[in-house]
Amino acid sequence: MQEYLKKQIEKALRQIQPDLDMPEITIEKPRSPDHGDAATNVALTLARTLKNNPRTIAQEIADHIDLSSGYITSVEVAGPGFINFRFSDTWLTDRLAEARHSGVSFGRSRIFENQSIQVEFVSANPTGPLTVGHGRNAVLGDTVARVLEWAGARVEREYYFNNAGRQMRVLSESVRTRYLQALGHDVSFPEGGYEGAYISEIAENVRRKHGDELLGEEHIPVFREAAENGIFEDIKRTLERMNISMDSFFNENTLYEDGSIDKVITLLRENDLIYETDGATWFKTTRFGKDKDTVLIKSSGEPTYRLPDIAYHINKLERGFDLVIDIFGADHIATYPDVISGVKACGLDSKKIDVVVYQFVTIVKDGKPFKMSTRKANFVTLDELMDEVGADVTRFFFLMRAPGTHLEFDINEAKQAGEKNPVFYLQYAHARIQSIMRKVRENYDFNGTEPDFRMLTHDSETTLIKRILEFQEIIELTATSREPHKLINYLNDLATAFHKFYHDCRILGEMDDLAFARSELLTVTARVLANGLGILGITAPDRM
Repeated sequence: MQEYLKKQIEKALRQIQPDLDMPEITIEKPRSPDHGDAATNVALTLARTLKNNPRTIAQEIADHIDLSSGYITSVEVAGPGFINFRFSDTWLTDRLAEARHSGVSFGRSRIFENQSIQVEFVSANPTGPLTVGHGRNAVLGDTVARVLEWAGARVEREYYFNNAGRQMRVLSESVRTRYLQALGHDVSFPEGGYEGAYISEIAENVRRKHGDELLGEEHIPVFREAAENGIFEDIKRTLERMNISMDSFFNENTLYEDGSIDKVITLLRENDLIYETDGATWFKTTRFGKDKDTVLIKSSGEPTYRLPDIAYHINKLERGFDLVIDIFGADHIATYPDVISGVKACGLDSKKIDVVVYQFVTIVKDGKPFKMSTRKANFVTLDELMDEVGADVTRFFFLMRAPGTHLEFDINEAKQAGEKNPVFYLQYAHARIQSIMRKVRENYDFNGTEPDFRMLTHDSETTLIKRILEFQEIIELTATSREPHKLINYLNDLATAFHKFYHDCRILGEMDDLAFARSELLTVTARVLANGLGILGITAPDRM
């Protein structure tokens, strides 16, 4: 309906002023149903251009809206110049019939059709198991990918990692030390080493496979390979448990091997954007609005992560993606602009890079920070969290707040059974509908006829239909904003509308025509709930 209203408003504006430079027209749902089904503030945005009072402009637009289609019953001017629209019963029932015939594809959009989009997320180096700190990143990235697919895009999920450098050296030395200790050697643990129990598990696997054959330092690569492979297998199992599957893994070391890093340095130097001082190589980020320049290569010769990140994003764009999306924690807020500036400086279209920044997560239980496991060092792993509350609840809680807000993950709330648990509330709505439909099939035989949705005139029926018909617009809004909590808010509204319908409108015991129309309304409702939960990566059970 939004697109239909936009076209009607544009048509009205053309009649009012044919040479008008058409403004962006936004359609929103009013906070109160008393104000109609949709509203626009376009008259207020045009007041300066048209040099007229917004209410006068709004009334002119309202007077020129074509009502002949029968889809709009009224157009009203309200407040300082808002225009409110009310949808007709004909529009609602026609669209509901279309939704019913769309089947499981109802809600899919084409706004990203033919676009190739890469979403890079998780991207944890293979130095340990995935922690709660990685969880919000993983679930947010996967859900953004899912909703973009529903909006028509071809999506590739990529995991970027670095298996070289100091972190991996320390990891290798940590495993080797535990290996030697397991063989009875008195060796001290390396400073800053990885102390989790998973290190001892990897070392024990090496000992079982190689015995005491790896005592010399020349065998360090064996420990590194064992650690990397073992940890990556653990990471993949955790992701699979969370219903996440990556399409590709990209190793940062590739950028050094294929000359991409050197190419970035050359391009920046050709554009007079780097210089050397105090033995370090600096990027002139002051040219891009920063207060001071930024180190690309330290005086030790070690690059800061900005340099390979610039090369990596150039690599992404050169692979032909129309859009690349990064899922970053709040610690990247001050640094990712340097990467975008570097990409732009190297001659690529940095507007094709979008960054979703999320705030971090606090785990609490009984009002206190969640006690950490001693099994895998001083952090809570994602597996431990899923052991506590389950995969569905874990995903839901990571998504239910806007990415840019801090998330407090309350274990007690997450473990709570019944409708008070926000994810169970949605799943229970789907399961209740399936229970109703099983009873309907036992008591009615509708013979495959078309339901007469014109019979659905109760306020609770009308409200439920309106919520259903918002689904595709919510998919598009979620896909363009990269904010999955908007889909969750919508599903909550839909479930609430269903429960109100369930309280007010019977099916069993009604005449066949009305029972059929109501049961098909519930069939579409269940389909939207299942599709929405599926986009969130959460199951839609038939029984609870």
